[in-house]
Amino acid sequence: MTEEITPSEEALEAGRLLFAGDATFVMGVVNLKQLPAADRTEVCFAGRSNVGKSSLINALTNRAKLARSSAEPGRTRELNYFDIGEGQLYLVDLPGFGYAKVSRSQTEAWTRLTKSYLRGRPSLRRVFLLVDARRGLMDTDDEVMDMMDKSAVTYQVVLTKVDKLPKGEVETLAAKIADKLKKRGAAHPVVRMTSSEKGWGIPELRAEIAGLL
Repeated sequence: MTEEITPSEEALEAGRLLFAGDATFVMGVVNLKQLPAADRTEVCFAGRSNVGKSSLINALTNRAKLARSSAEPGRTRELNYFDIGEGQLYLVDLPGFGYAKVSRSQTEAWTRLTKSYLRGRPSLRRVFLLVDARRGLMDTDDEVMDMMDKSAVTYQVVLTKVDKLPKGEVETLAAKIADKLKKRGAAHPVVRMTSSEKGWGIPELRAEIAGLL
């Protein structure tokens, strides 16, 4: 049905070990001059506001409050850097698309920062594009994928909140998205399905990230 592939036991263990180590907040970046040295593998999480980026980061790292989540869309207003596994990996939480309660100029500034980061970060191995399973791909997601295709930045779709829908609906959605991704040059073919609340798909996503090291 879907393009999801179950990682091997070795890959799952590598993911478990990576995220069993320390996970610490490093810094919030508001301009490219503040970026830390590109001295390790880097992955980032992108997606619309309220898609569940903070919750997913907390679930991956087994930390309840490592990434701050909020009912207010657009609270993440910086590139938030987290050190994973004592220097093995940078995990970056990007500002959400579709910001709320902020000025147009501020929105444009965050958008420029995010686009510049995605186009020019040499250590960035993969962008995980989070998509709310209840809403599917939206126009803003397509716009971001267009940009990453042009920049040749590898990205992978991760469905969030899959516990809110029947399993059959989630699998149908994942299959449709996987089919669309076949036409995109920079897209990774595997669509991951996750629930931060239930812990579904978290070991598999950890394995996916550990495999990039």
